Amino acid sequence: MAGKFFDEWAIGDTLLHDIRRTVTETDNLLFTTMTHNPQPLHLDIEAAKASEFGQILVNGTFTFSLMIGLSVGDTTLGALIANLGYERLVMPKPVFIGDTLHVTSEVIGLKESKSRPNAGIVTLLHRAINQRDEIVCQCERSALIRKKDL
Repeated sequence: MAGKFFDEWAIGDTLLHDIRRTVTETDNLLFTTMTHNPQPLHLDIEAAKASEFGQILVNGTFTFSLMIGLSVGDTTLGALIANLGYERLVMPKPVFIGDTLHVTSEVIGLKESKSRPNAGIVTLLHRAINQRDEIVCQCERSALIRKKDL
């Protein structure tokens, strides 16, 4: 297991996740069609060329999902009880086909669970960053995490 238990985290712990991912046309096309999103900016190259972006814009919900997915192995894998919520989701820069993203995670909150003595709530600030060092997606994720067995 690569994730960490609640009692192994400290406020300010910061991770640069090793796995990077280049976004492909197939990623965007499959995710967009699987989620029934008809936005021409994601599917229609001619419409996208005529937009202010001048090219296909990667589906933002794919970017968000990829950001969380790239963080799981180092943060919650094997220790997660449940994700409780995602807050302050922002996408300050667009993602385009061919962009390579990496993710950082920082612990910004720790709280003992009142209803589960064997768990606590870890709040992580996740950031997806492209090859130009621009933040393209950011959110706070609260997760109910098991404590280490004593």
